[in-house]
Amino acid sequence: MTTLSRFPAVPDLGDAESARWAQSLGDGAPGIALAHIARARAGLDGWEPVHRLATAMTRSPLNAHPDTASLYQGAPAVAYTLCIAGHPAYDTALATLDDAIATVIRRRLEAAHCRIDHGQLPHAGEYDLINGITGLGALLLHRDRESALLRDVLAYLVRLTQPIRVADRDLPGWWATGSPDRRASARWNAGHAGFGMAHGIAGPLALLAITMRQGITVAGHVDALHNIIAWLDQWRRGQGRTGWWPEVIDHDELRTGSAARPGPPRPSWCYGSPGTARAEHLAALALGDQQRAFDAVETLIRCLTDDHQPAQLTGAGLCHGWAGLLLTAHRAAADTTTGELSAALHAAETHRHRYLRGNSDPTAPGFLDGAAGIALAHAALKITSDSALPDWDRCLLIN
Repeated sequence: MTTLSRFPAVPDLGDAESARWAQSLGDGAPGIALAHIARARAGLDGWEPVHRLATAMTRSPLNAHPDTASLYQGAPAVAYTLCIAGHPAYDTALATLDDAIATVIRRRLEAAHCRIDHGQLPHAGEYDLINGITGLGALLLHRDRESALLRDVLAYLVRLTQPIRVADRDLPGWWATGSPDRRASARWNAGHAGFGMAHGIAGPLALLAITMRQGITVAGHVDALHNIIAWLDQWRRGQGRTGWWPEVIDHDELRTGSAARPGPPRPSWCYGSPGTARAEHLAALALGDQQRAFDAVETLIRCLTDDHQPAQLTGAGLCHGWAGLLLTAHRAAADTTTGELSAALHAAETHRHRYLRGNSDPTAPGFLDGAAGIALAHAALKITSDSALPDWDRCLLIN
């Protein structure tokens, strides 16, 4: 696994890549910068690589369009990284970005409430972690947790959990139009519901849970948590350690109450049971539900120990590879009172090379699927006290 001490040098920025790359937390400069910030914070390198990447991020006008700016793209992505850096050189830029991002969030919220007022279904990108309001709320929680705007985000998520009536049938408020991958397909003509952390309902659940644990609540907060949990209970397959959730369901599956694809699916942070289980774990801790917290940990243990599940992970990255599974379990283990999850995590980390075929080290330097994210996860797994780069994984909503 890539380590911070062996992290690749900053790529040559002379042949400037696109503005999208320069402002992409997932695969571009902001995500790569996180690993170099960690090196600087740990005393392994100076700040020059970070400053070079910050220059790349801000060379072109920052994207602050409400339709496309998100935690993982544009001005919010750049602000997240500069905020994590905590370097005084970025204070002025961050103050300017705060105003632009607040405008983005307000416009996103206005559009979402208008959509709900008209009884229309959302796109997943309205509310999800990667593209939507949940991700912007995660940024606010890190940047300005006392802001009224963060509570406006939470109030919207509460409203999102209310059923919406379409064609004389009540659907979950997060039932999304179109297909999960945005490609036309007859299967998804009547929409879908995702369960995972990246694009499904686990992201809103995690943000509602994390804010409640920090004493930040709004009217209907607890009911919203229970509404999502009830949905997860309805679609959970198996019990205890055998439990899992589908990645996504279509309208026919909703109608029959049965997931068509057998499981459990790939144990990824983004779409799989680890991210969903951690979101439920956080919600259970917020609500003081010890049995549910125990069940969520049991699910994570199974993700690590059931040979069928890890065998489906063919990559090493954060999003849908080994780094994401191990880091998610590691963050949950820090919130448990028994050592069983930690033991399963240690065993899985030791034996992961049995499952990875060929060279598992990514050639790309990015955050979600590349070397930057792997390096950060590896460092977090090896550090038992406070990390040299605290809070870098708030954009994953597992901590």
